Amino acid sequence: MSQNDPVVRLPLPTEGPLDPPAEWERLRARCPVATVELPSGDTGALLTRYDHVKALLSDPRFSRPLPGDDSARVAPEDGGGVATRNDTALSVAFKGAEHQRWRRHVGRYFTAKRMTALRPGMTRTAEALVAEMVAGGAPADLKAALGFPLPVSVICDLLGAPVRDRDRFSYWSDAFLNIDRYTRAETEAAEAEFSAYMTELIAAKRAAPGEDLISTLIEESRAEGEGLTDPELRDTGMSLLVAGHETTANMIGKMVAMLLADRTRWERLVADPSLVRTAVDEVLRADANLGGFGVRRFLTEDFEFDGTVVPTGTTVFCGLSAANRDERTFADAGELDLGRSPNPHLTFGAGPHSCLGQALARTELQVVLDVLLRTLPSLELAVPVAELERLAGLAVGGLREVPVRW
Repeated sequence: MSQNDPVVRLPLPTEGPLDPPAEWERLRARCPVATVELPSGDTGALLTRYDHVKALLSDPRFSRPLPGDDSARVAPEDGGGVATRNDTALSVAFKGAEHQRWRRHVGRYFTAKRMTALRPGMTRTAEALVAEMVAGGAPADLKAALGFPLPVSVICDLLGAPVRDRDRFSYWSDAFLNIDRYTRAETEAAEAEFSAYMTELIAAKRAAPGEDLISTLIEESRAEGEGLTDPELRDTGMSLLVAGHETTANMIGKMVAMLLADRTRWERLVADPSLVRTAVDEVLRADANLGGFGVRRFLTEDFEFDGTVVPTGTTVFCGLSAANRDERTFADAGELDLGRSPNPHLTFGAGPHSCLGQALARTELQVVLDVLLRTLPSLELAVPVAELERLAGLAVGGLREVPVRW
């Protein structure tokens, strides 16, 4: 990151819908701390090496930009989703003790043990959705038939929100995460609507608690006297609802597309379903379509990467997908090794701000893959890989459709 280095413009172009940007390899080798220009015109720094990304994400001093930080904007001033701005109320990016308190309360609900207990219900839902897709005939859009409705059903059950409102959740999520589809006025209206919805849901849970996450957090607050405040509950619910269905819905589609792009991968899994767990993590590692920007961190003091000092006030973009393909950490990083173990990928982040719902996401992806392998072993893409279309402008990345037949 010096005055002699060219400015890299994000997002970087790719040759195909599942391919990584060719620029990643050059950046890792020659300019691992690169100056980047965003669609907003603002600049920041991009990390593409595994060790650099992990070091910054693991440092408890830094979090994603908070309201009031003078950080780089991803989208132009008059557009962009809530997640691309720094002045939004939709933020649970607490620091220090505040963050530890929030994570302690919410993290109790997202244990691997609890997710295992939810697995039979997820499996039944996935089986029913696949049966409905089959009844509708081939070809079908796997993302619409399974990728979207399963995560929505799961996260609504967890939060105690009505599944019938899933179309509203989808719109709000898109308004939060899309870089260029909505105006600022539209995203602010969506944020206000969603905030009002979640406030009403919390009030309903106070009046009639259930066994969902929001009810559990409310009851903990009553019992311990130091639980989450109503604004914190609201922001937690909104963030989990967006992250819990939008990212997983898109990952389900990408996972199936990646495995079917070379059908020998699918055939290997059909022959040996014991590989499902490692295959899911390998797909998570190899996913080159995470939106093109990475995870943001705002530097509140200088940070050094192998002799390169990035100054205070810089917005750093941690290229998770680029880091996951670093040959310094992963042998044959460009290959999809369905049995790769260990697999210390950074798709869910690292350190104190790592993804709280990663056990949930892994469980959903494993359930989907297990059900499809068992019920539709002849599954294949209904179009050439090159005809798959990326979702333009979505901060979490995704494919518009995943046409399949069987």
